[in-house]
Amino acid sequence: MGVSSGQFLRLVDRLAEVERSSARDYTAFSVRGKRFGYHWPRTETVGLKQTLSEQLALVSERPDVFEVQFTTGGFGWVVVHLRGIDVAELTELLYEAWRLSAPEPLVVEHPLR
Repeated sequence: MGVSSGQFLRLVDRLAEVERSSARDYTAFSVRGKRFGYHWPRTETVGLKQTLSEQLALVSERPDVFEVQFTTGGFGWVVVHLRGIDVAELTELLYEAWRLSAPEPLVVEHPLR
């Protein structure tokens, strides 16, 4: 189990219309100007937008893998420790983060594969 930073970035590359912006310690990901994720390579963690209920469920079930990042605008962001998650689960969480930010027509054009 565990996902490398490189694997995570390849998953991001499969999503439609992703914009990247780099800062000193992290890269942020957006779709059409709406943020859905972050990547901190030094700590091998990512931050993903989720619903509040999903944030609570993830953190409650596996606090060794997920932690609360912040909440805003009705969404709960989670920090994901890449070493504790498998590719299939990360793929679903990443797509959900992207879907929560992408406009509906783009989501319809690009379902999870």
